[in-house]
Amino acid sequence: MTNLLPLAPKNLEFAVTRNENAASVDKREEVLANPGFGQNFTDHMIDICWSEWGGWHRPRVQPYGPISLDPSAAVLHYGQEIFEGLKAYRHADGSIWSFRPDANARRLQRSAKRLALPELPVDYFIESLKQLIAVDGDWVPSAPETSLYLRPFMFAKEAFLGVRPAKKVNYYVIASPAGAYFTSGPAPVSIWLSTQYSRAGRGGTGAAKTGGNYAASLVAQAEATENGCQQVLFLDSVEQKYLEELGGMNIVLVYKDGTLVTPHSDSILEGITRDSILQLAEDRGHRVERRPVELDEWKSGYESGDIVEAFACGTAAVVTPIGQLKGEGFAIGSADAAPGSLTMELRQALTDIQYGRADDPHGWMLRLDA
Repeated sequence: MTNLLPLAPKNLEFAVTRNENAASVDKREEVLANPGFGQNFTDHMIDICWSEWGGWHRPRVQPYGPISLDPSAAVLHYGQEIFEGLKAYRHADGSIWSFRPDANARRLQRSAKRLALPELPVDYFIESLKQLIAVDGDWVPSAPETSLYLRPFMFAKEAFLGVRPAKKVNYYVIASPAGAYFTSGPAPVSIWLSTQYSRAGRGGTGAAKTGGNYAASLVAQAEATENGCQQVLFLDSVEQKYLEELGGMNIVLVYKDGTLVTPHSDSILEGITRDSILQLAEDRGHRVERRPVELDEWKSGYESGDIVEAFACGTAAVVTPIGQLKGEGFAIGSADAAPGSLTMELRQALTDIQYGRADDPHGWMLRLDA
């Protein structure tokens, strides 16, 4: 059986190779002035190897660039791949921080276990972020609501054709300056209920952050776009009546008594942003429920006035108000609805912590440039 233990060396010392073709100061400032999202990348990346016989080894910082793959690399044929997403924030004093990177590290480990990949130690994950910031810290923007998006990922690199866990794997981290997700402030979105497609099934990979889950959502996302919606909502794959999640975000319903309810099942990705938002709500005295939620509960709750707000949440957009849910033969809410007051208060509370504008009572922030 393939050994998936870390087999890590005692000291993780990164070799650093500087990019001789790094962007000029003027080019970097041009990008940071209008970074968009996922369009431009920093000068360097992290690369750590793993093998069955050598464990984690050869950690390095190297110039950002193409990755060489054999045509028979396992990831291209069997999809052994996982990733994470988090941000680096520049605070008013110029320091650079990340939000709950230990939680991302542990989620990457859970994803790795599900995809039969080696589990990267938490301290390696955090050190990889610090090493990248050490060389590319100037890429962290300082304008309001901007950040440096960090994308750790891992995949099977072994060259072979055979259905078994790969014996050679690589872990990388790349980074991309990110502008404000909403240029004119968070606006309510319309979401489309998919009844033809499922995001994940019971016992599948739904709780893992793996590319195949997102690939499976794209055809449904296209269906949503055709119906004038910005996002797609999936139901459970068995009974087709319980809410799961959107194509790339978790969902939360707000009741008129202040209770927040979020769907729970084994096929939903555990959202770090969602859990943080719910913790902030509990801090304010709100009751929080994590439980199966039927579609009919949302419909009847909206009609009766018991459900007064709904929002989606995730790393990229933080919190997205939901104005309307549409599906075959029905629609609830309005695309022109104003964002819910509690939705926006919780979004503000979270971003204030992330950008250092408010106290961090839970110790969620970790400095990366120290």
